[in-house]
Amino acid sequence: MSLASLSDPTVDDPVVTREKLHDLARRNGFQVAPQHEAAYLLGLRSSYAIATQIDALPDYIDPRLRVVPTRNENDSATAASPRKYSRPDPADNPLNAWCHQCDVTAVVEPASTESPESSLLKGRSVVVKDTVAVGGLPQTLGTLPEFIGSSGTEYPVSPIDATVVRRLLLAGARLKGTTTCEHFSLSPMSFSSIWGPVHNPWQRGYNSGGSSSGSAALVGEQMRAAATKAVPMTLGAPLIAIGGDQAGSIRVPAAYCGIYGLKPTFGLVPYTGVAGLLPMIDHVGPLATSLDDIALCLTVLAGYDGLDPRMGPESPLREHVVAYHEELQRFTEAATAERASLTPRSRPLRVGLITESFSIPGTDSNNAACVRAAVHNHFGAMGAVVEDVSVPLHSLGAAIWTAAVRNQMASHAFGGRAPDVLAHDLPHITPDVRVHHKSQPFYDVVTAHNPSVVLATMVETLLGEELPYAAQNKARRHVLQLRAAYDAALANYDVLVSPTAPAVAPPLPDMTDRDMDGWSSAERLLRLAAGSINNTAPFNATGHPALSVPCGWAPSLDRQCMLPVGMQIVGKRFDDLGVLKAARVFELGGGGLGQRPLPPS
Repeated sequence: MSLASLSDPTVDDPVVTREKLHDLARRNGFQVAPQHEAAYLLGLRSSYAIATQIDALPDYIDPRLRVVPTRNENDSATAASPRKYSRPDPADNPLNAWCHQCDVTAVVEPASTESPESSLLKGRSVVVKDTVAVGGLPQTLGTLPEFIGSSGTEYPVSPIDATVVRRLLLAGARLKGTTTCEHFSLSPMSFSSIWGPVHNPWQRGYNSGGSSSGSAALVGEQMRAAATKAVPMTLGAPLIAIGGDQAGSIRVPAAYCGIYGLKPTFGLVPYTGVAGLLPMIDHVGPLATSLDDIALCLTVLAGYDGLDPRMGPESPLREHVVAYHEELQRFTEAATAERASLTPRSRPLRVGLITESFSIPGTDSNNAACVRAAVHNHFGAMGAVVEDVSVPLHSLGAAIWTAAVRNQMASHAFGGRAPDVLAHDLPHITPDVRVHHKSQPFYDVVTAHNPSVVLATMVETLLGEELPYAAQNKARRHVLQLRAAYDAALANYDVLVSPTAPAVAPPLPDMTDRDMDGWSSAERLLRLAAGSINNTAPFNATGHPALSVPCGWAPSLDRQCMLPVGMQIVGKRFDDLGVLKAARVFELGGGGLGQRPLPPS
């Protein structure tokens, strides 16, 4: 490797001094010999000058992320106009699920190069998690503005539309706003956002799950209102939402809220324009009240965008994307006709129940029994073969996920570190880890809301200092081993099934109580979330598609109410259609959320 240019050695540099040179050498474990000092000082000054020269250039935003021309639905004009938004009043946000509200649809201007890609979502209301960039709207990531690079009290406004936002709008969707997300998306529960806790739509005071907490709560509210024939508590709540998932952040909230939530195959849906945790585990996907809307949304979102390095040679080009909604409809018609004829013409679906998933730490027997009964009763009603299958490595799946990602996650999630391969990051999110994330104010604020964020910071430092890179490299080889273990099971079964979460939604913690049961507030919050992602995180590491399907009810752990139970269906990588078809078989066999029972006496 050579330097692009050399600085003038006769010009002194106030930043790269001789003292700086020797300090850098000391921190790297060696001393620079006096005769080599001039050479290394020249190299350092030249490198720093090149970096600052490029940093001084005007920023570049790829035109593929330019903001789609839109109009505000309450405007009389039909031409494109700046997007309007607002923070809802608490009275209009009873679940605390909305972050910012808007109401925009795409418009086609005569001189514009933009054109609708389809009308698949025409008139359909959609919301996106606050990690997803929406041009003209603030982005908060569930934290304070100073922790994401703002120099004042205002949150940064996005100059781009994420790829998924562009595709939604160009398919005719009516974008209604952004939804509350957990503090830096580092919680599977819904108590950690700077905006306050998000409530479960079925029972106030209980978790909606995280980190796509607001997205799940709003869609779940529509599900609850339809089931009870009530007016939704939150007017304008959508039937479709977009969430992010690095360890279960779509599927756990979907399970808690009694809705459908899909983590697509890794690399099927572009993540460009979405704040991530680590490229290896970043997924974005839909949550909805129906399986048909999941399939429809996947048709709109899937396919290569030319910008996301998470997408590889297996990722389909846009023109090769399966019309998931059409294929699911054709399958439904064929399966219904076959069932009516009483003459099976196709091989029965083979369903493998992952044995180890029913005994992970924290498993509630009522939750596990609900999933088992639902699988046997409703898949069985359609003639499916249902068998237990042991995948011993599943018991270590979440641990493998942890070891493979935790020594870099903090830098990527909130430290401003770019992926190690070329990617288009969020130009308006500019945290300076030197100033904000290694400070007492950061610790004080974040510990009060989400101690997992502070823990992630210290864990990254700990693992970096105490373990060699070889330890993480070995953990990632075990990810490949874990993928192979699931693939081996999927060679004998069409899909694998597990409980999505080990238990139903727990109550929200009292965030004002600083000491309870002998635990500090930080320990109490860490304990509440522990183990809840053990059935979901493994598939973020391996990349398999995983869908949470509502399958019944179980008593809350305090036995005060009945809450939804989610069943996770996992398929072969890039066979997301197979997962959708299996869920439809479950539905045709009578499976679903069902009527809410009375709470236990």
